[in-house]
Amino acid sequence: MDSAVVYFTGIDRGFTVSSILAQFNLFGNDITIRWYGAIIAFGFLLAVLFGGRTAYKWKMSLDKMIDVLIYGTIFAIIGARLYYCIFEWDRYKDNPLEIFAIWNGGLAIYGGIIGGIAAAFVVCKIRKLNFYNLLDIGGMSLLIGQGIGRWGNFANQEAFGTNTDLPWGMWSKKTALYIMDHQSTFAEKGIEMDPNLPVHPTFLYESIWCIIGFFVLFFITKKLRIFSGQTFLCYGVWYGTGRMIIEGFRTDSLYVGDTTIRVSQLLSFAIVMVCLVALIALTVKYKKNPQPIDGIDFFMEEKLKAEKEAEEKAQEPEIQVTENGGNENEKETL
Repeated sequence: MDSAVVYFTGIDRGFTVSSILAQFNLFGNDITIRWYGAIIAFGFLLAVLFGGRTAYKWKMSLDKMIDVLIYGTIFAIIGARLYYCIFEWDRYKDNPLEIFAIWNGGLAIYGGIIGGIAAAFVVCKIRKLNFYNLLDIGGMSLLIGQGIGRWGNFANQEAFGTNTDLPWGMWSKKTALYIMDHQSTFAEKGIEMDPNLPVHPTFLYESIWCIIGFFVLFFITKKLRIFSGQTFLCYGVWYGTGRMIIEGFRTDSLYVGDTTIRVSQLLSFAIVMVCLVALIALTVKYKKNPQPIDGIDFFMEEKLKAEKEAEEKAQEPEIQVTENGGNENEKETL
């Protein structure tokens, strides 16, 4: 089913939503471009453009940022896939090669964030890039990508929540079929679902939460930032809080073993607590003892460049000139 008519409780008419953007034949091969991939790519592009612009303003090396982008993206995809497969191991243990079939779905945002940050940390250490400034840019950029990317779930009619009678409740044949196919799973987790009733559009909740969060973090970065890493800690508190609440409505959550504990809720709670404690402690510390901020009060790249030039100059051989204007190391020739 490549398209579905989607109805909302408070709207009389339905909306036809297709999961396919374009189909064509190229050199004898059938090519299908799906809205999900196009929307994710668009969100990624805007996030990269914003991140690059901010890095330019903070005078961070764009060459080094490109290295972070390349390796961060690769390991973010790997992390997102591994995270999902670990908590869905029963599905892959008998056919582990299916782990590599990412086109069949199964990527987790938290796994992607963990993988991307790990790769960025290593690249920053090797390339001498301010890791905490990078995290601050990444926090804002992530909210852009996540806010836009969630609309890919709408195109696929997935990542929705439990039944609701709210005016924005959503229903389509795709949601109804999913609910009917997963009744046994819902029963195991104590969730009651009626396929004939509207559901929470949780993709919309998260999209709105992320977009609002971007503007909140942008304001904090512009007006209230007193140390590198502050914006990313705010990201952890903001996104973690929203995800922890929204995850409670979703019907496709990953669970800890056979329990009813949702992995994303547990991890979100931990992230919020850690980031909140660190944010409060560091804010108190830097308010008492203000420190210059790289990218605002000074520029690390310029400092590194100056140090490199000084080192190269120190290694140059000194040439002493004699009274007659010649080099005292030169020998007279006849």
